[in-house]
Amino acid sequence: MTALLKLKVLEEYLQDLVGFTRPKIQYEQYETPSHIAAVALHTIQVRFEALENRLVLDAGCGPGVLAMGASLLGASLVTALDIDEDAIKIIMENIGDTETTNVEVIQTDFLNCNTYRWENYFDTVLMNPPFGTKNNVGMDMKFLHMGLELSCDSVYSLHKSSTRSHIQKKVKEWGVKGEVIAELRYDLPATYKFHKQASRDIAVDLWKLKHPHT
Repeated sequence: MTALLKLKVLEEYLQDLVGFTRPKIQYEQYETPSHIAAVALHTIQVRFEALENRLVLDAGCGPGVLAMGASLLGASLVTALDIDEDAIKIIMENIGDTETTNVEVIQTDFLNCNTYRWENYFDTVLMNPPFGTKNNVGMDMKFLHMGLELSCDSVYSLHKSSTRSHIQKKVKEWGVKGEVIAELRYDLPATYKFHKQASRDIAVDLWKLKHPHT
């Protein structure tokens, strides 16, 4: 299986995208590093052919690194959702700068019941959800579960490796197939006032969750 772009070229494209200027702690806004995004997306396409010519959703898109990467790897259409107006402005800037034509952007709460209008609609759902810390306990699992509701095939999601056993329990509880398809290192820069270190190295799993009938 192949990808339209080599990994290094994809990463170079993603490095040039505009990121958050003032990330908001209430949404746990952290940028997905271009290297992490490129490796994740390249793995998803090369191993599973889940991006090229597919209907793709980027849930909680932020500045849109996953959405833009999926577009570059040949998705037929990418829908990018985010609750935050400022994040929407940033991804729209990235779309304009790169003259991308196959990414549609919608400001909405991904966890709102209105999102069910896309039930089983997308081939592939991508997400780097809130890790579920501070005021967002359990948010990562809510995102993952909603992603499964909207996908007719698979969800690919980034989570702290320390939550692996918890996700394994959820996978069993939800009656879906789940596996870690890549183990990555996330160099998380100090973003908020409560961060004491300049940066923090976090082990991250790239999960693939799949409906049992597909």
